[in-house]
Amino acid sequence: MDIHNPTYVSGHGLLKHRSVLITAAAGAGIGFAAAKKCVEEGCRAIVISDIHDGRLQESVKKLQEETGLEQVYGKVCNVADEEQVQALIAFAEDKLAGTDVLINNAGLGTTKALIEMEDPEWMKVIDVTLNGTMRMTRHMMKVMKTRYESGKGGGVIVNNASVLGWRAQKEQSHYAAAKAGVMALTRCAALEAAEFGVRINAVSPSLAVHPMLKKSAPPELLAELEGKEAYGRGAEVWEVANIMVFLASDYSSYLTGEIISCSSQRS
Repeated sequence: MDIHNPTYVSGHGLLKHRSVLITAAAGAGIGFAAAKKCVEEGCRAIVISDIHDGRLQESVKKLQEETGLEQVYGKVCNVADEEQVQALIAFAEDKLAGTDVLINNAGLGTTKALIEMEDPEWMKVIDVTLNGTMRMTRHMMKVMKTRYESGKGGGVIVNNASVLGWRAQKEQSHYAAAKAGVMALTRCAALEAAEFGVRINAVSPSLAVHPMLKKSAPPELLAELEGKEAYGRGAEVWEVANIMVFLASDYSSYLTGEIISCSSQRS
């Protein structure tokens, strides 16, 4: 494969007979790419969620049409809302007849210097990105623990972190703090979940290029960020999704509490 011009990788059945739940999976970003990749890798059924109902229904239909899988379901959920999180997990358990894989993709970022930031903006990013991941992880751990104790196996949770959990960037203190928290949550929860057969890992993307980013980011900023990458480009969203699938599959059976960097960024 040409690392500068990668070719889309076809599925190899890594998630055959598995069921999957993914948050923030409507649109053209990492979430939908992960959903599509999970289906291509053989998952038997999938639930995708998002806060925008119209976009969610369009994505359900698109995923069914592009993959041929009928068992694609959508459920609106704001991960900052405890009741909606519980409703989503209950919905997934019903539609999937048990959730094997949870991918926590929901996150929120803005650009603001810390000195100019007000509490509400800070708290909103933290509540969606970190607390939302915690809520989903906490409730799914309970479900998977019960299943394990009934002799039906455990499960896998994959979180979406960021290299900003490790590296500094101006005007990203709230987002970086949230993603560093996701990393710490992943490590600590993994130790607890290991007792009942559940693995928890995270992927840490650097720059993933998708239509929304191209539309919102100033061209000069995007060029600057891509110039910092060793390959001279950002990751395709499906390249990040590939790592999520790896972490969800049996190929990573002895990995838990790990953060896999998806970055070619120069130091």
